[in-house]
Amino acid sequence: MTERLDKLADELGQRLETAGLMLVTAESCTGGWVSKVVTDIPGSSAWFDRGFVAYGNPAKQELLGVSTAAIADHGAVSEEVAREMAQGALGHSRASVAVAITGIAGPAGGTEGKPVGTVCFAWVRTGRMPLSQRVQFAGNREEVRHQSVRLALERLLELLKDGD
Repeated sequence: MTERLDKLADELGQRLETAGLMLVTAESCTGGWVSKVVTDIPGSSAWFDRGFVAYGNPAKQELLGVSTAAIADHGAVSEEVAREMAQGALGHSRASVAVAITGIAGPAGGTEGKPVGTVCFAWVRTGRMPLSQRVQFAGNREEVRHQSVRLALERLLELLKDGD
């Protein structure tokens, strides 16, 4: 499983470096796992600017500028909050590409409307509208987090294909 993440991160790094772009991450439920995977790649300082681990709501607000209204109206695990996290990460970095992840990895914390395994993502490139997605993953905490990292990397690669 880790080998696949390494391959995705390496390909992502090559694309970012070729395009002269820098990446920033804003992670909640993955706890910095995307940042870890990309910085495992030698030379990643050429294309990885920084990562924010904003686990709690105050951290999302203080580090990334997520609005109180977005959290109150939609909950911390929502596409709206993920989009604000991604935009905030761009605004607080030198990067031009961002990914944000917020979710419920479990084993507890789920609700009927947002069961364990619910993860919301956002991807944004400077000057473009953010893309977001809500996914329902199956599995234990580790599996949900791993699947989240994989999807984050895969969608970043897709984002970089569009209008390089």
